[in-house]
Amino acid sequence: MTKLLSLLILAAMVIHLFKPLGLPGLKRRSDFWKLAVVALAAISITALLGH
Repeated sequence: MTKLLSLLILAAMVIHLFKPLGLPGLKRRSDFWKLAVVALAAISITALLGH
């Protein structure tokens, strides 16, 4: 599950670099790092729930 989650968020980050997603807080290309923070939190929660 964590591999699928990380691939989806990585794809969202790449897409966001070329065309911003337009979501609140993600309106500029330089905001892609926020997706990385969300990914880190989501993967950490998934890993904790799996153990």
